[in-house]
Amino acid sequence: MDTIRWGIIGPGKIARKFADDLRLVPGAQVHAVASTSLERAQAFAGEYGAPHAFGRYEDMVHCPGLDIVYVATPHVLHTENALLCLENGIPVLCEKPFAMNSAEARRMVAAARKNRVFLMEALWSRFIPAVDKALQLLEEGAIGHVHTVKSDFGFMLPFDQHSRIFDKALGGGSLLDIGIYPALLSLFVFGKPDAEDVLAAATFTRTEVDESCAFTFRYPNNKLAIGHSTVAAITPVEAWFHGTEGNIYLHPRWHHSQKLTVSRYEGRQEIKHDIDLPYEGWGYSFEAAHVMHCLREQRLESDLVPLDFTLDLAETLDVIREKIGLVY
Repeated sequence: MDTIRWGIIGPGKIARKFADDLRLVPGAQVHAVASTSLERAQAFAGEYGAPHAFGRYEDMVHCPGLDIVYVATPHVLHTENALLCLENGIPVLCEKPFAMNSAEARRMVAAARKNRVFLMEALWSRFIPAVDKALQLLEEGAIGHVHTVKSDFGFMLPFDQHSRIFDKALGGGSLLDIGIYPALLSLFVFGKPDAEDVLAAATFTRTEVDESCAFTFRYPNNKLAIGHSTVAAITPVEAWFHGTEGNIYLHPRWHHSQKLTVSRYEGRQEIKHDIDLPYEGWGYSFEAAHVMHCLREQRLESDLVPLDFTLDLAETLDVIREKIGLVY
């Protein structure tokens, strides 16, 4: 498997960044593109040198020589698009959020396991070198016992009822679009919280999706995770890990940061040092390279983003939505 031939379903903004970064991955090739518009698919395919373009998602499964499909359609179509591929024996990297709810996520995971086909949620931040390094340092005890994780993600988007972000029918709102980042970081460090230990609050737009969402997860042994998402303000987009012996700070924008600062307590002072981890491109190349490694190793799921983690994340997002009263 020297060359991994990628299919892309949904050639939108994220798919374009992903395809840009595939150029940085040795052995990666954009092989096919599927859209509801054949003209759009052909334009995207022409730009990235893909030999196949389709005007229907369903046609992707009949593409010759395809190794894996990246699903980058709107949230509400992820389950349908992924199942189409999985039931035809085609591996899938599915953009986050994996599904609209945990019931859909379980269907996708069940299909992958039944058909023995690779499936992974595209939690690209897990593979960013600075994020990976921070998690490694936490595991090594670099700041002692970790008791608090804090992160945010916010940008200013003027209200537009026609925008995907504000469209309830397309799974709009801050939580599923960007609140998932603080949530996944909390779960990577502390695991899945019990439902009764999840506190959440939100404000809503005229289209009944969350404009801003804040949540806290409480864990045993005095551990807390705090997250915030909003499309109504430009926020720092930073992450902090606080421990008994120091702190780790992921610089903005933390979910694809190129720098972290590690500090150790000496009395009431902090001794800090920076770690720079620059990279080329948007940051999707690391995720793609990991998936390609999994395929070459004939793995059915990732060891860094296993399917059970994805199910835990989907169930946690369900709990938050229940707490804030967001129903799709």
